[in-house]
Amino acid sequence: MSSAVLRTSKPALGFASLVRLAGQSNGSQAGLTRTLLGSLSSCHPLHRRSWRHYSVRMDQRTGLLFRQLFESQSSTYTYLLADAQTREAVLIDPVLETVERDARLVEDLGLNLTIAVNTHCHADHITGTGLLKKRLPGCHSAISKDSGATADIHLKEGDRVTFGRYSLEARATPGHTDGCMTFVLNDQSMAFTGDALLIRGCGRTDFQQGCASALYESVHKKIFTLPGECLVYPAHDYTGQSVSTVDEERRLNPRLTKSLEEFVKIMNNLNLPKPKQIDVAVPANLVCGIQNV
Repeated sequence: MSSAVLRTSKPALGFASLVRLAGQSNGSQAGLTRTLLGSLSSCHPLHRRSWRHYSVRMDQRTGLLFRQLFESQSSTYTYLLADAQTREAVLIDPVLETVERDARLVEDLGLNLTIAVNTHCHADHITGTGLLKKRLPGCHSAISKDSGATADIHLKEGDRVTFGRYSLEARATPGHTDGCMTFVLNDQSMAFTGDALLIRGCGRTDFQQGCASALYESVHKKIFTLPGECLVYPAHDYTGQSVSTVDEERRLNPRLTKSLEEFVKIMNNLNLPKPKQIDVAVPANLVCGIQNV
């Protein structure tokens, strides 16, 4: 097991408020928080006509650096977190097509990317972890041991991915796939939920070992038990939203506020087409995404 993964808790740390939309920062915050307004890829006609607001965070007292990045073809969010003091960083759910963008950002910010971690074995895009390891020497890949995928580090319930003075607790949240994990910041102010919990939705359960009842239990026991103000950052969003909270999803999620029986019925009758890239993405992601790079 890499030294970057610990199984012991660290003391909770407090954090400043999230600054998410352009124009919200005041003069005193200017040097500490910025809002990145990203132009989306021209590959999608809808995205050519739009701009997105991305979440950015910098904690004044302790120096947590946070960036939320977007890949438009698969509507995937990639998250960069770093300790501004030690410069150690972790990247969550990198996408193959945006590896160069992410690597440049890491270099521009003077960070040392130690771990690129996937929340699960994705079916809608190829992970960028394999290419990132080549692009940024010293970077290691990580994923749940239950995913069946190749990686430098195989995580299980309770493991901690550390970067400087911070850590992410790995919580097994199967249901979308067997190997789904939610990563919770050590003060429980942020949770990166992958496809288990989306903003006002959840991941589908009709392929890759999907199980609606397991997903319902995972979300209710591993995510909805977090503090209500905990910020929820999913792996995808298809409606232009970037962040939610545990309290919002407990009250407003149209699927997960139902009973277990109602939820299973909803999930078993979605009748969605299979992901366009699944036949390419899953085999590649089982080998750290290096198959096509």
